[in-house]
Amino acid sequence: MKQLLGMLLAVVFISGLIHPVSAAADKEDVKDEIMYDIVVDRFNNGDSSLKGQAELSDPYTYHGGDLQGIIAKLDQLKKYGYTTLVLSPVMANAPKGYHGYWIEDFYKVDEQFGTMADLQELVKEAHDRDMKIVLEFVTNYAADTHPMTDDPAKHDWYSESQGDTSFQWQDHTVTLDQTNSHVRQFLTDVADYWMDETDIDGYQFHAADKANQNFLGDLTAHLQENYPNIYLLGDRLDKTSGDGELTKNTAIQMTDNPALMPVMSDVFAAAGKPVTSIYETWQNNGRQKGLNYLDTPSSERFSEKVVNSKRNVLTAWKLALTYLYTLPGTPMVYQGSEIPMLGEGFPENQNLVEWNSADEDLEKFNNRIASLRSEFPALRHGDYEMVDSNGAMSLFKRSFEGESLYIAINNDKESQMIPVSSINQGKQLNGLLGDNLVRANDDGDFEIVLPRETAEIYSVETNTGLNWWFIAPIVGILFIFIAGLIYLKRKEKKREAAD
Repeated sequence: MKQLLGMLLAVVFISGLIHPVSAAADKEDVKDEIMYDIVVDRFNNGDSSLKGQAELSDPYTYHGGDLQGIIAKLDQLKKYGYTTLVLSPVMANAPKGYHGYWIEDFYKVDEQFGTMADLQELVKEAHDRDMKIVLEFVTNYAADTHPMTDDPAKHDWYSESQGDTSFQWQDHTVTLDQTNSHVRQFLTDVADYWMDETDIDGYQFHAADKANQNFLGDLTAHLQENYPNIYLLGDRLDKTSGDGELTKNTAIQMTDNPALMPVMSDVFAAAGKPVTSIYETWQNNGRQKGLNYLDTPSSERFSEKVVNSKRNVLTAWKLALTYLYTLPGTPMVYQGSEIPMLGEGFPENQNLVEWNSADEDLEKFNNRIASLRSEFPALRHGDYEMVDSNGAMSLFKRSFEGESLYIAINNDKESQMIPVSSINQGKQLNGLLGDNLVRANDDGDFEIVLPRETAEIYSVETNTGLNWWFIAPIVGILFIFIAGLIYLKRKEKKREAAD
Protein backbone atom coordinates (compact mmCIF):
# COMPACT_ATOMS: atom_id res chain seq x y z
CA MET A 1 0.00 0.00 0.00
CA LYS A 2 2.83 2.36 0.90
CA GLN A 3 4.55 1.53 -2.39
CA LEU A 4 1.33 2.27 -4.31
CA LEU A 5 0.88 5.57 -2.48
CA GLY A 6 4.49 6.47 -3.22
CA MET A 7 4.01 5.71 -6.92
CA LEU A 8 0.89 7.89 -7.04
CA LEU A 9 2.69 10.78 -5.36
CA ALA A 10 5.55 10.40 -7.82
CA VAL A 11 3.15 10.52 -10.76
CA VAL A 12 1.49 13.66 -9.36
CA PHE A 13 4.88 15.26 -8.81
CA ILE A 14 6.11 14.45 -12.31
CA SER A 15 2.81 15.63 -13.82
CA GLY A 16 3.26 18.90 -11.99
CA LEU A 17 6.68 19.27 -13.55
CA ILE A 18 5.38 18.54 -17.01
CA HIS A 19 2.29 20.78 -16.78
CA PRO A 20 3.03 23.44 -14.16
CA VAL A 21 0.06 25.64 -13.37
CA SER A 22 2.30 28.71 -13.52
CA ALA A 23 2.99 28.04 -17.20
CA ALA A 24 -0.38 29.47 -18.21
CA ALA A 25 -0.27 32.99 -19.58
CA ASP A 26 -2.07 35.48 -17.35
CA LYS A 27 -2.70 39.20 -17.03
CA GLU A 28 0.84 39.76 -15.76
CA ASP A 29 2.32 38.15 -18.88
CA VAL A 30 0.20 40.35 -21.14
CA LYS A 31 1.53 43.43 -19.34
CA ASP A 32 5.01 42.60 -20.60
CA GLU A 33 3.94 43.22 -24.19
CA ILE A 34 3.86 46.29 -26.42
CA MET A 35 1.16 45.61 -28.97
CA TYR A 36 0.82 46.85 -32.52
CA ASP A 37 -2.62 46.88 -34.15
CA ILE A 38 -2.59 45.92 -37.86
CA VAL A 39 -5.34 46.11 -40.46
CA VAL A 40 -3.76 43.61 -42.84
CA ASP A 41 -5.17 45.02 -46.08
CA ARG A 42 -4.08 48.58 -45.21
CA PHE A 43 -0.59 47.82 -43.90
CA ASN A 44 1.89 47.02 -46.67
CA ASN A 45 1.81 45.40 -50.13
CA GLY A 46 4.47 42.70 -50.15
CA ASP A 47 3.20 40.44 -52.95
CA SER A 48 2.38 42.37 -56.11
CA SER A 49 0.84 39.28 -57.71
CA LEU A 50 -2.15 39.50 -55.35
CA LYS A 51 -4.05 42.13 -57.33
CA GLY A 52 -7.57 40.71 -57.44
CA GLN A 53 -10.02 43.16 -55.92
CA ALA A 54 -7.48 45.82 -54.95
CA GLU A 55 -8.66 49.32 -55.89
CA LEU A 56 -7.00 52.27 -54.15
CA SER A 57 -9.68 54.74 -55.24
CA ASP A 58 -12.40 52.78 -53.42
CA PRO A 59 -12.17 53.05 -49.60
CA TYR A 60 -14.63 50.18 -49.23
CA THR A 61 -12.58 47.44 -50.86
CA TYR A 62 -9.10 45.94 -50.78
CA HIS A 63 -6.03 48.19 -51.14
CA GLY A 64 -3.38 45.49 -51.46
CA GLY A 65 -1.90 44.91 -48.03
CA ASP A 66 -0.96 41.29 -47.39
CA LEU A 67 0.89 38.86 -45.13
CA GLN A 68 4.14 39.13 -47.08
CA GLY A 69 3.95 42.88 -46.55
CA ILE A 70 3.97 42.34 -42.80
CA ILE A 71 6.92 39.94 -43.04
CA ALA A 72 8.86 42.59 -44.96
CA LYS A 73 8.41 45.09 -42.11
CA LEU A 74 9.14 42.82 -39.13
CA ASP A 75 12.65 44.17 -38.59
CA GLN A 76 11.37 47.73 -38.65
CA LEU A 77 8.57 46.92 -36.20
CA LYS A 78 11.09 45.20 -33.96
CA LYS A 79 13.19 48.38 -34.00
CA TYR A 80 10.18 50.36 -32.78
CA GLY A 81 9.98 48.02 -29.80
CA TYR A 82 6.69 46.26 -30.60
CA THR A 83 6.56 42.74 -29.18
CA THR A 84 3.10 41.50 -30.24
CA LEU A 85 1.35 42.10 -33.56
CA VAL A 86 -2.46 41.94 -33.45
CA LEU A 87 -3.78 41.23 -36.95
CA SER A 88 -7.26 41.97 -38.25
CA PRO A 89 -9.19 38.80 -39.31
CA VAL A 90 -7.43 36.91 -42.11
CA MET A 91 -10.14 34.32 -42.89
CA ALA A 92 -11.58 34.20 -46.42
CA ASN A 93 -14.14 36.98 -46.87
CA ALA A 94 -16.91 37.93 -49.24
CA PRO A 95 -16.05 40.42 -52.03
CA LYS A 96 -14.85 43.79 -50.64
CA GLY A 97 -14.49 42.32 -47.16
CA TYR A 98 -11.03 43.82 -46.68
CA HIS A 99 -11.71 44.35 -42.94
CA GLY A 100 -12.16 40.62 -42.36
CA TYR A 101 -15.67 40.63 -40.85
CA TRP A 102 -17.56 39.10 -43.79
CA ILE A 103 -16.29 35.56 -43.39
CA GLU A 104 -17.30 33.01 -46.02
CA ASP A 105 -14.76 30.31 -45.07
CA PHE A 106 -13.52 29.99 -41.48
CA TYR A 107 -10.80 27.52 -42.51
CA LYS A 108 -9.05 29.43 -45.27
CA VAL A 109 -6.79 32.50 -45.55
CA ASP A 110 -8.32 35.25 -47.69
CA GLU A 111 -6.66 35.01 -51.09
CA GLN A 112 -6.05 38.77 -51.11
CA PHE A 113 -3.78 38.33 -48.09
CA GLY A 114 -1.90 35.26 -49.32
CA THR A 115 -1.94 31.62 -48.28
CA MET A 116 -1.79 29.50 -45.16
CA ALA A 117 1.91 29.02 -45.95
CA ASP A 118 2.35 32.82 -45.88
CA LEU A 119 0.73 33.02 -42.44
CA GLN A 120 2.89 30.17 -41.17
CA GLU A 121 5.96 31.96 -42.49
CA LEU A 122 4.91 35.19 -40.80
CA VAL A 123 4.50 33.44 -37.44
CA LYS A 124 7.87 31.71 -37.77
CA GLU A 125 9.68 34.90 -38.77
CA ALA A 126 8.04 36.78 -35.90
CA HIS A 127 9.00 34.09 -33.39
CA ASP A 128 12.58 34.18 -34.67
CA ARG A 129 12.58 37.86 -33.61
CA ASP A 130 10.97 37.14 -30.22
CA MET A 131 7.71 38.67 -31.41
CA LYS A 132 4.22 37.22 -31.08
CA ILE A 133 1.28 37.05 -33.49
CA VAL A 134 -2.31 37.36 -32.28
CA LEU A 135 -5.26 37.02 -34.68
CA GLU A 136 -8.53 38.85 -34.32
CA PHE A 137 -11.20 36.15 -34.17
CA VAL A 138 -14.79 36.88 -35.22
CA THR A 139 -17.07 34.50 -33.30
CA ASN A 140 -20.35 36.43 -33.47
CA TYR A 141 -20.86 36.97 -37.19
CA ALA A 142 -20.46 35.46 -40.63
CA ALA A 143 -21.09 36.86 -44.11
CA ASP A 144 -24.69 36.68 -45.27
CA THR A 145 -23.24 34.82 -48.27
CA HIS A 146 -21.68 32.09 -46.12
CA PRO A 147 -22.61 28.58 -47.44
CA MET A 148 -24.59 27.89 -44.24
CA THR A 149 -27.22 30.40 -45.38
CA ASP A 150 -28.05 28.08 -48.31
CA ASP A 151 -28.06 24.92 -46.20
CA PRO A 152 -31.55 24.10 -44.82
CA ALA A 153 -29.95 21.89 -42.16
CA LYS A 154 -28.15 24.92 -40.73
CA HIS A 155 -30.88 27.54 -40.70
CA ASP A 156 -30.93 27.36 -36.91
CA TRP A 157 -27.21 28.27 -36.81
CA TYR A 158 -27.82 31.96 -37.31
CA SER A 159 -30.14 34.90 -37.14
CA GLU A 160 -30.46 37.53 -39.85
CA SER A 161 -30.74 40.17 -37.16
CA GLN A 162 -27.58 42.28 -37.29
CA GLY A 163 -28.04 44.41 -34.19
CA ASP A 164 -26.43 47.82 -34.36
CA THR A 165 -25.83 48.46 -38.07
CA SER A 166 -24.01 51.74 -37.39
CA PHE A 167 -20.86 49.70 -38.00
CA GLN A 168 -20.32 49.70 -41.77
CA TRP A 169 -19.00 46.13 -41.75
CA GLN A 170 -22.20 44.76 -40.17
CA ASP A 171 -24.29 45.51 -43.25
CA HIS A 172 -23.68 42.10 -44.84
CA THR A 173 -23.58 39.75 -41.87
CA VAL A 174 -25.68 37.19 -40.06
CA THR A 175 -25.43 36.68 -36.30
CA LEU A 176 -24.31 33.23 -35.17
CA ASP A 177 -26.47 31.55 -32.51
CA GLN A 178 -23.89 30.69 -29.87
CA THR A 179 -26.50 28.84 -27.77
CA ASN A 180 -26.69 26.23 -30.56
CA SER A 181 -24.47 23.26 -29.68
CA HIS A 182 -23.43 22.76 -33.31
CA VAL A 183 -22.35 26.40 -33.64
CA ARG A 184 -20.43 26.21 -30.37
CA GLN A 185 -18.58 23.09 -31.49
CA PHE A 186 -17.92 24.59 -34.93
CA LEU A 187 -16.34 27.75 -33.50
CA THR A 188 -14.30 25.72 -31.01
CA ASP A 189 -12.98 23.54 -33.84
CA VAL A 190 -12.11 26.68 -35.83
CA ALA A 191 -10.18 28.12 -32.89
CA ASP A 192 -8.21 24.88 -32.47
CA TYR A 193 -7.55 24.66 -36.21
CA TRP A 194 -5.78 28.01 -36.49
CA MET A 195 -3.76 27.42 -33.33
CA ASP A 196 -2.59 24.02 -34.56
CA GLU A 197 -1.98 24.99 -38.18
CA THR A 198 -0.15 28.26 -37.65
CA ASP A 199 1.36 28.26 -34.12
CA ILE A 200 -0.07 31.72 -33.45
CA ASP A 201 0.16 33.08 -29.91
CA GLY A 202 -3.46 33.88 -29.27
CA TYR A 203 -6.72 35.57 -30.20
CA GLN A 204 -8.36 38.93 -29.80
CA PHE A 205 -12.10 38.24 -29.71
CA HIS A 206 -13.95 40.76 -31.82
CA ALA A 207 -17.01 42.26 -30.10
CA ALA A 208 -16.44 40.06 -27.07
CA ASP A 209 -19.04 42.02 -25.13
CA LYS A 210 -21.70 41.01 -27.67
CA ALA A 211 -20.93 37.28 -27.50
CA ASN A 212 -22.95 34.82 -25.46
CA GLN A 213 -20.96 34.99 -22.23
CA ASN A 214 -21.54 31.35 -21.34
CA PHE A 215 -20.18 30.26 -24.71
CA LEU A 216 -17.25 32.68 -24.51
CA GLY A 217 -16.39 31.39 -21.05
CA ASP A 218 -16.38 27.79 -22.28
CA LEU A 219 -14.39 28.60 -25.42
CA THR A 220 -11.69 30.59 -23.65
CA ALA A 221 -11.40 27.98 -20.86
CA HIS A 222 -10.96 25.30 -23.51
CA LEU A 223 -8.26 27.30 -25.27
CA GLN A 224 -6.38 28.08 -22.08
CA GLU A 225 -6.46 24.44 -21.02
CA ASN A 226 -5.20 23.16 -24.37
CA TYR A 227 -2.76 25.99 -25.13
CA PRO A 228 -1.46 27.14 -21.70
CA ASN A 229 0.64 30.02 -23.01
CA ILE A 230 -2.11 31.50 -25.19
CA TYR A 231 -2.98 35.21 -25.08
CA LEU A 232 -6.73 35.84 -24.93
CA LEU A 233 -7.76 39.46 -25.50
CA GLY A 234 -11.17 41.07 -25.78
CA ASP A 235 -12.40 43.87 -28.03
CA ARG A 236 -15.65 45.64 -27.13
CA LEU A 237 -18.17 47.33 -29.38
CA ASP A 238 -19.70 49.17 -26.44
CA LYS A 239 -16.99 51.71 -25.69
CA THR A 240 -18.90 53.34 -22.84
CA SER A 241 -18.67 50.48 -20.35
CA GLY A 242 -15.86 48.89 -18.38
CA ASP A 243 -14.62 45.39 -19.08
CA GLY A 244 -17.55 44.16 -17.00
CA GLU A 245 -17.58 40.40 -16.53
CA LEU A 246 -15.30 39.59 -19.47
CA THR A 247 -12.14 39.19 -17.41
CA LYS A 248 -14.01 37.68 -14.47
CA ASN A 249 -16.21 35.01 -16.01
CA THR A 250 -14.00 34.06 -18.97
CA ALA A 251 -10.31 33.27 -19.44
CA ILE A 252 -9.84 36.56 -21.31
CA GLN A 253 -6.81 38.21 -19.73
CA MET A 254 -7.27 41.78 -20.90
CA THR A 255 -9.74 43.95 -22.82
CA ASP A 256 -9.47 47.33 -24.47
CA ASN A 257 -9.72 50.44 -22.28
CA PRO A 258 -11.81 52.89 -24.38
CA ALA A 259 -12.55 55.35 -21.57
CA LEU A 260 -8.96 56.59 -21.53
CA MET A 261 -8.50 57.15 -25.27
CA PRO A 262 -10.53 60.36 -25.71
CA VAL A 263 -9.15 62.06 -22.62
CA MET A 264 -5.55 61.08 -23.39
CA SER A 265 -5.77 62.30 -26.97
CA ASP A 266 -7.48 65.54 -25.92
CA VAL A 267 -4.91 66.33 -23.21
CA PHE A 268 -1.80 65.71 -25.30
CA ALA A 269 -3.17 67.21 -28.51
CA ALA A 270 -2.73 70.72 -27.09
CA ALA A 271 -0.32 72.31 -24.61
CA GLY A 272 -1.62 73.61 -21.29
CA LYS A 273 -4.17 70.89 -20.52
CA PRO A 274 -3.67 69.24 -17.09
CA VAL A 275 -2.48 65.65 -17.12
CA THR A 276 -4.51 65.08 -13.93
CA SER A 277 -7.71 64.61 -15.94
CA ILE A 278 -6.34 61.35 -17.42
CA TYR A 279 -5.45 60.01 -13.98
CA GLU A 280 -8.89 60.93 -12.63
CA THR A 281 -10.58 59.14 -15.54
CA TRP A 282 -8.48 56.07 -14.86
CA GLN A 283 -9.47 56.16 -11.18
CA ASN A 284 -13.16 56.69 -11.94
CA ASN A 285 -13.18 53.68 -14.28
CA GLY A 286 -11.99 51.22 -11.66
CA ARG A 287 -8.24 51.61 -12.25
CA GLN A 288 -8.59 49.20 -15.16
CA LYS A 289 -5.35 47.60 -16.36
CA GLY A 290 -6.40 47.13 -19.96
CA LEU A 291 -5.20 47.66 -23.51
CA ASN A 292 -4.44 51.38 -23.70
CA TYR A 293 -4.31 53.29 -26.99
CA LEU A 294 -4.48 56.76 -28.54
CA ASP A 295 -6.30 55.94 -31.77
CA THR A 296 -7.94 53.02 -33.57
CA PRO A 297 -8.95 51.97 -37.11
CA SER A 298 -12.35 53.60 -36.50
CA SER A 299 -11.34 56.85 -34.76
CA GLU A 300 -9.73 60.15 -35.66
CA ARG A 301 -5.97 59.77 -35.60
CA PHE A 302 -4.20 61.37 -32.68
CA SER A 303 -1.76 63.10 -35.06
CA GLU A 304 -4.71 64.72 -36.85
CA LYS A 305 -5.95 66.23 -33.59
CA VAL A 306 -2.45 67.50 -32.81
CA VAL A 307 -2.06 69.20 -36.19
CA ASN A 308 -5.50 70.81 -35.86
CA SER A 309 -4.40 72.17 -32.47
CA LYS A 310 -1.30 73.63 -34.15
CA ARG A 311 1.02 71.70 -31.87
CA ASN A 312 4.29 70.05 -32.89
CA VAL A 313 3.47 66.42 -33.65
CA LEU A 314 6.80 65.04 -32.40
CA THR A 315 6.43 66.91 -29.09
CA ALA A 316 2.88 65.62 -28.62
CA TRP A 317 3.83 62.01 -29.37
CA LYS A 318 6.79 62.09 -26.95
CA LEU A 319 4.51 63.23 -24.14
CA ALA A 320 1.70 60.84 -25.07
CA LEU A 321 3.97 57.82 -25.48
CA THR A 322 5.64 58.49 -22.14
CA TYR A 323 2.21 58.38 -20.50
CA LEU A 324 1.00 55.42 -22.57
CA TYR A 325 4.07 53.27 -21.93
CA THR A 326 4.16 53.92 -18.16
CA LEU A 327 0.42 53.58 -17.48
CA PRO A 328 -0.85 50.32 -15.85
CA GLY A 329 -1.97 47.89 -18.51
CA THR A 330 -0.57 47.22 -21.96
CA PRO A 331 0.07 49.81 -24.68
CA MET A 332 -1.40 49.17 -28.12
CA VAL A 333 -0.30 51.34 -31.04
CA TYR A 334 -2.40 51.53 -34.19
CA GLN A 335 -0.46 51.09 -37.42
CA GLY A 336 0.94 54.28 -38.94
CA SER A 337 1.01 56.18 -35.64
CA GLU A 338 4.79 55.82 -35.59
CA ILE A 339 5.11 57.58 -38.99
CA PRO A 340 3.04 59.63 -37.87
CA MET A 341 0.02 59.48 -40.19
CA LEU A 342 -3.01 61.76 -40.30
CA GLY A 343 -6.71 61.00 -40.74
CA GLU A 344 -9.94 62.71 -39.62
CA GLY A 345 -11.76 59.39 -39.41
CA PHE A 346 -12.84 56.60 -41.71
CA PRO A 347 -11.74 56.14 -44.46
CA GLU A 348 -8.66 58.41 -44.15
CA ASN A 349 -7.51 56.69 -40.97
CA GLN A 350 -7.30 53.37 -42.86
CA ASN A 351 -5.01 54.44 -45.69
CA LEU A 352 -2.04 52.24 -46.49
CA VAL A 353 0.85 52.97 -44.14
CA GLU A 354 3.11 55.66 -45.62
CA TRP A 355 6.43 53.95 -44.90
CA ASN A 356 8.49 56.48 -46.87
CA SER A 357 7.33 59.30 -44.57
CA ALA A 358 8.64 57.84 -41.30
CA ASP A 359 10.04 60.37 -38.80
CA GLU A 360 13.56 59.37 -37.67
CA ASP A 361 13.34 61.27 -34.36
CA LEU A 362 10.01 59.66 -33.49
CA GLU A 363 11.44 56.26 -34.40
CA LYS A 364 14.34 56.80 -31.98
CA PHE A 365 11.98 57.89 -29.21
CA ASN A 366 9.73 54.87 -29.79
CA ASN A 367 12.74 52.63 -29.45
CA ARG A 368 13.96 54.40 -26.31
CA ILE A 369 10.64 54.42 -24.44
CA ALA A 370 10.00 50.79 -25.39
CA SER A 371 13.48 49.81 -24.17
CA LEU A 372 12.85 51.48 -20.80
CA ARG A 373 9.52 49.72 -20.41
CA SER A 374 11.20 46.38 -21.10
CA GLU A 375 14.18 47.11 -18.85
CA PHE A 376 12.29 48.19 -15.72
CA PRO A 377 9.63 45.76 -14.38
CA ALA A 378 8.13 48.58 -12.29
CA LEU A 379 6.89 50.24 -15.50
CA ARG A 380 4.92 47.10 -16.35
CA HIS A 381 3.84 45.59 -13.05
CA GLY A 382 4.33 48.20 -10.36
CA ASP A 383 1.92 50.05 -8.10
CA TYR A 384 0.81 53.35 -9.64
CA GLU A 385 0.12 56.64 -7.93
CA MET A 386 0.11 60.34 -8.74
CA VAL A 387 2.60 62.03 -6.41
CA ASP A 388 1.72 65.64 -7.14
CA SER A 389 0.78 68.16 -9.82
CA ASN A 390 1.62 71.76 -10.62
CA GLY A 391 -0.18 73.52 -13.43
CA ALA A 392 -0.31 71.10 -16.37
CA MET A 393 2.64 69.10 -15.02
CA SER A 394 2.13 65.85 -13.11
CA LEU A 395 4.48 63.45 -11.34
CA PHE A 396 3.69 59.74 -11.06
CA LYS A 397 5.39 56.91 -9.21
CA ARG A 398 5.56 53.21 -10.02
CA SER A 399 6.98 50.74 -7.49
CA PHE A 400 7.66 47.02 -7.78
CA GLU A 401 9.72 44.67 -5.61
CA GLY A 402 11.79 47.44 -4.06
CA GLU A 403 12.29 49.37 -7.30
CA SER A 404 10.74 52.82 -7.78
CA LEU A 405 10.56 55.06 -10.82
CA TYR A 406 9.15 58.57 -11.11
CA ILE A 407 7.45 59.71 -14.33
CA ALA A 408 7.31 63.48 -14.82
CA ILE A 409 5.19 64.91 -17.65
CA ASN A 410 4.98 68.64 -18.19
CA ASN A 411 2.20 69.43 -20.64
CA ASP A 412 2.29 73.08 -19.60
CA LYS A 413 3.17 76.09 -21.76
CA GLU A 414 5.93 77.03 -19.32
CA SER A 415 8.48 75.33 -17.07
CA GLN A 416 7.14 73.79 -13.87
CA MET A 417 8.62 72.33 -10.70
CA ILE A 418 7.34 69.66 -8.31
CA PRO A 419 9.19 69.05 -5.01
CA VAL A 420 9.40 65.55 -3.56
CA SER A 421 10.27 65.03 0.11
CA SER A 422 9.67 61.29 0.45
CA ILE A 423 12.95 60.14 -1.13
CA ASN A 424 15.85 59.02 1.06
CA GLN A 425 18.56 61.70 1.38
CA GLY A 426 21.23 59.23 0.31
CA LYS A 427 19.58 58.83 -3.08
CA GLN A 428 19.53 60.73 -6.36
CA LEU A 429 17.17 60.75 -9.34
CA ASN A 430 18.74 59.83 -12.66
CA GLY A 431 16.85 60.84 -15.81
CA LEU A 432 16.50 57.99 -18.31
CA LEU A 433 15.15 59.97 -21.26
CA GLY A 434 17.14 63.20 -21.07
CA ASP A 435 20.04 62.34 -18.70
CA ASN A 436 18.72 64.76 -16.06
CA LEU A 437 20.08 64.47 -12.52
CA VAL A 438 18.21 65.57 -9.37
CA ARG A 439 19.71 65.64 -5.87
CA ALA A 440 18.22 66.79 -2.57
CA ASN A 441 18.46 70.51 -1.82
CA ASP A 442 19.40 71.97 1.58
CA ASP A 443 15.84 71.36 2.82
CA GLY A 444 15.98 67.71 1.82
CA ASP A 445 13.56 68.12 -1.11
CA PHE A 446 14.14 66.78 -4.59
CA GLU A 447 13.02 69.57 -6.91
CA ILE A 448 11.94 68.06 -10.22
CA VAL A 449 12.03 70.84 -12.80
CA LEU A 450 10.98 70.30 -16.40
CA PRO A 451 10.93 72.76 -19.30
CA ARG A 452 7.61 73.25 -21.08
CA GLU A 453 6.20 70.31 -23.07
CA THR A 454 8.79 67.74 -21.98
CA ALA A 455 8.80 64.47 -20.06
CA GLU A 456 11.30 62.49 -18.04
CA ILE A 457 11.48 59.11 -16.31
CA TYR A 458 13.69 58.98 -13.21
CA SER A 459 15.24 55.96 -11.54
CA VAL A 460 16.10 56.17 -7.83
CA GLU A 461 19.78 55.40 -7.28
CA THR A 462 22.46 55.83 -4.64
CA ASN A 463 23.93 59.35 -4.55
CA THR A 464 27.43 58.94 -5.94
CA GLY A 465 28.43 62.59 -5.50
CA LEU A 466 30.47 64.11 -8.30
CA ASN A 467 30.87 61.85 -11.29
CA TRP A 468 34.67 61.89 -11.52
CA TRP A 469 34.69 59.34 -14.30
CA PHE A 470 32.83 61.93 -16.35
CA ILE A 471 34.54 65.04 -14.94
CA ALA A 472 38.18 63.82 -15.03
CA PRO A 473 38.45 63.52 -18.83
CA ILE A 474 36.95 67.00 -19.23
CA VAL A 475 39.44 68.45 -16.72
CA GLY A 476 42.24 66.62 -18.51
CA ILE A 477 41.25 68.01 -21.88
CA LEU A 478 40.97 71.51 -20.40
CA PHE A 479 44.44 71.19 -18.84
CA ILE A 480 45.96 70.05 -22.14
CA PHE A 481 44.23 72.92 -23.93
CA ILE A 482 45.56 75.53 -21.47
CA ALA A 483 49.06 73.99 -21.56
CA GLY A 484 48.98 74.14 -25.32
CA LEU A 485 48.06 77.82 -25.26
CA ILE A 486 50.93 78.58 -22.86
CA TYR A 487 53.35 76.64 -25.01
CA LEU A 488 52.30 78.46 -28.18
CA LYS A 489 52.48 81.82 -26.38
CA ARG A 490 56.04 81.16 -25.18
CA LYS A 491 57.07 79.94 -28.59
CA GLU A 492 55.71 83.12 -30.14
CA LYS A 493 57.66 85.29 -27.65
CA LYS A 494 60.89 83.43 -28.42
CA ARG A 495 60.35 84.01 -32.14
CA GLU A 496 59.77 87.74 -31.54
CA ALA A 497 62.95 87.97 -29.39
CA ALA A 498 64.96 86.24 -32.10
CA ASP A 499 63.72 88.71 -34.70
